[in-house]
Amino acid sequence: MFEDLKPHIADLRKRLVISALSVITMFFVCFSFYEPILNWMMVPVEAVLPANSQMVAVEIQETFFTALKVAFFGGFIISLPVIFWQLWLFLAPGLYDHEKKLVIPFVLFGTIMFLIGASFAYYIVVPLGFDFLIAFGSAVVTVLPSIGAYVDFFTKLLFGFGIAFELPVITFFLAKIGIVDDRMLKDFFRYAVVIIFVVAALLTPPDVLSQFLMAVPLLLLYGVSIYIAKVFNPAPKEEDEDEEE
Repeated sequence: MFEDLKPHIADLRKRLVISALSVITMFFVCFSFYEPILNWMMVPVEAVLPANSQMVAVEIQETFFTALKVAFFGGFIISLPVIFWQLWLFLAPGLYDHEKKLVIPFVLFGTIMFLIGASFAYYIVVPLGFDFLIAFGSAVVTVLPSIGAYVDFFTKLLFGFGIAFELPVITFFLAKIGIVDDRMLKDFFRYAVVIIFVVAALLTPPDVLSQFLMAVPLLLLYGVSIYIAKVFNPAPKEEDEDEEE
C-alpha cells in the first residue's frame, strides 16, 4: 500500500517545492519595496485612528520582522496563480480528460475569488472592525497600535476572507466531477450555518461586527454554491420526487 502512495507523495512534494520557490522568489522581490506595501496595509487603520494616535513599534526588532511578514504576504498574493496551478496539477491524474480542461477556469477564478475576498476584508471589514475596536476605549486611553500586531491581524483577516471566498470555486470543481449536488448542499445548510459562524469567530477580531461581516457573505456564497451545484450537477429528479411524496 505504501508503495502505491510513493508516486503521489513524490508528486505532492514536487508541487509544494514549486509553490514554495515561487513564494520565496516573490518574497525577495517584495522585500525590496516593502515600505509601499506596508503603507498600503496601514491605510484602513490610519483612517480611523484618533488625531493624537499613531502606529508604533513596541520592540526594537519589530519593524524588521514586520517587513518580513509584509514581504511574505506580498509574495504569497503574487504567487497565487502558481499555487492554484500546482494544486490542479496534483489533482489532475485522478480526473477524466474533459475534467482536466477545467484547469484555466480553476486557476483564474480561484485567484479572482481570493482577491475579491481579500478586497472585501480590506475595504469593509478592516475599517469597520478597527473603527469599533479603537473607538471603544479611546475616551479612557490613548490608542497606540503596534505595527507588528496590526500586520499580524491584517494578514490573518485577508487570508481568512480570501480562503472563505473560495467556496464557490470549490463547489464548482466538486460539482463538475460529480461529488456534490444541490440537494446535498441544501440538506447540509443547517450545519453549514453553524460552521460558518464558528469559522467567522475564529478568523475575525473578538467583536460581533467583524464576525457578522464575515458570516453574512459566507452564507450568501453558500447560497451561490447551491445554485452552482444545481447548474453543473443537479440532483436526480427521482430524489426530489421521493422527498415530495
